[in-house]
Amino acid sequence: MAAPTERLFVALDLPGSARAALAEFRGRADPRVWRPVPDEALHVTLAFLGHHPEGTSERVAEVVRASAGPAADLALGPGLLLPPRRARVVTVEIEDRSGALAALQGRVAESLAAAGVYEPERRRFRPHATVARLKAGERAPRSLGLDPPEPVEFDGEAVTLYRSRLSRTGARYEPLERVAIG
Repeated sequence: MAAPTERLFVALDLPGSARAALAEFRGRADPRVWRPVPDEALHVTLAFLGHHPEGTSERVAEVVRASAGPAADLALGPGLLLPPRRARVVTVEIEDRSGALAALQGRVAESLAAAGVYEPERRRFRPHATVARLKAGERAPRSLGLDPPEPVEFDGEAVTLYRSRLSRTGARYEPLERVAIG
């Protein structure tokens, strides 16, 4: 029998003003095609770690505490379909005006890799918040066709380690360690 695992990721939590604007934008997506992401799950993923043996979260939490830092001067940008060729999600780009978010993500990724719990992605970091996922059996349109969200300006609220539990109705995210940075 395989050892139990936990599915982990580290994310930037967003303030209420940004989540409200994301929710309003999400509400304009075609509900026949897209399944909305719940308000409490709106975040910016900094590092998706995948499945790890139970107990790994304690080591990851230490890394999160040590590498968390400010993510200021951010704003909601345009809506995007990702990946571009065969979209599976509706997202909103996060504009990183000062470079603080990219620096935070780089620091977190590097520290997690050094701890042996993360394999950094080859593609460059593209900060975004997923607001809806393609429903099973549906085909995504070629373009989003929605006006952009309100261009809310904000600072990141916290860096959080989450455990993701998958189910038929979608993933549920359980915060395991939250470091306030706002």
